[in-house]
Amino acid sequence: MSSPDPQVRAARNQSTSSARPRARGPVVAVTGAASGVGALLTERLAASDEVRQVVAIDERRGECAAAQWQILDVRDPAIAEKLRGADVVVHLALDLDLETDAAARTAYNVRGTQTVLTAAAAAGVHRVVLCTSAMVYGALPDNELPLSEDAELRATAEATGVGDLLEIERLARRAPRAHPGLNVTVVRPAVLVGGVDTALTRYFESPRLLVVAGSRPAWQFCHVDDLCSALEYAVLEKAEGELAVGCDGWLEQEEVEELSGVRRMELPSAVALGAAARLHRIGLTPSPAGDLAYTMYPWVVSGSRLHDAGWRPKYTNEEVLAELLEEVSGRHTVAGRRLGRKDATAAGAAGATVALLGAAAVVRRARKARRRF
Repeated sequence: MSSPDPQVRAARNQSTSSARPRARGPVVAVTGAASGVGALLTERLAASDEVRQVVAIDERRGECAAAQWQILDVRDPAIAEKLRGADVVVHLALDLDLETDAAARTAYNVRGTQTVLTAAAAAGVHRVVLCTSAMVYGALPDNELPLSEDAELRATAEATGVGDLLEIERLARRAPRAHPGLNVTVVRPAVLVGGVDTALTRYFESPRLLVVAGSRPAWQFCHVDDLCSALEYAVLEKAEGELAVGCDGWLEQEEVEELSGVRRMELPSAVALGAAARLHRIGLTPSPAGDLAYTMYPWVVSGSRLHDAGWRPKYTNEEVLAELLEEVSGRHTVAGRRLGRKDATAAGAAGATVALLGAAAVVRRARKARRRF
């Protein structure tokens, strides 16, 4: 279906805005408003009686008729003029696509965040809300279960996009010092589910759940609807600072396998990590070996600040896992690389992961070497 004529759209905007009494709440600008979480949040805020106006910023116009649209790249310094009159900016224009060139992705994410923070300060905005990920805490064997918001950020830049997120966190800490009067809130979701494509959601597209021997996985999910409600809390200043968001509690690997009905395939750590690193290096898989850490060790968050403010997740981990499994049904991914149905059938469900990782060959060579002694 073709989109409405711009004049018709403008008339609809005016009609919608005049139909609803103007609230006394903040004017909120949302970047990345045309798709994904940005589109969902824009719709949510536009329907809220606690928000006076939503300014939607993206490189293309989205579907929300009640928002005031500004079409431009967030790296354009002209964004400062578009933010004048806004009280809060929610910056969601991030590129975390697995298939994007890493250098280009970093240039977009970091430069975009720098520009938005500087422009917000110049425009007199008093609060910026940034969204990173609970991945910034790092996935480590000695992590507490759960982690508090104040836990040290111990992640490294070895996993997809995490280096960008750590740099955004650094910019968030520095911004209030560089721009007095500008407050910054950072929201860190757990494994995000609901129309998103990440290395962690692709993990559940595999014919077998890869488990690294000796690891201690703990799975905590965050539905996109819950993320949007948490972002709304930040916008309305019901909670501030660093906010971790996710379902209450977590699932052990055995529970995930029982709920999903997908069996595990266990590999030695050296085999799994070494093969993943080699295949990523030669371009066969989009996920670096660092992504595996987030399937090996816990990085569960408590979300205590949001809970103290009265926020509660709508979804449980079990419900979000069920939605994720339904979402990925029919997709075939091995080591982070999507396979067509023909490729997946040829590889065979039982051996596909081993075949792609090259682990079977590594294991066979190791066994032959041991038999020689």
